[in-house]
Amino acid sequence: MGNLFAGPHLVIILIIIVLLFGAAKLPALAKSLGQSARVFKGEMKALKEDDAADAATDSTATPPAAPAQSPTDRPADQDNPPRSS
Repeated sequence: MGNLFAGPHLVIILIIIVLLFGAAKLPALAKSLGQSARVFKGEMKALKEDDAADAATDSTATPPAAPAQSPTDRPADQDNPPRSS
């Protein structure tokens, strides 16, 4: 499988591509492929920048607040306050 794009195999693949798409459509196909690759590269760069920015804000963020007490953690007198008559 490593020799698929070497020698006569490459020529056969190119001939099949020309037959499928036609010689007139190949420049447009190459242009759209190049634009897609450029957009993909730009998006990957933006994602890396976003990750770097998130990492910078995470290191300067305040620590999370202490969790609220659950009803089982409170003393019994807080659950049932004394009734006034």
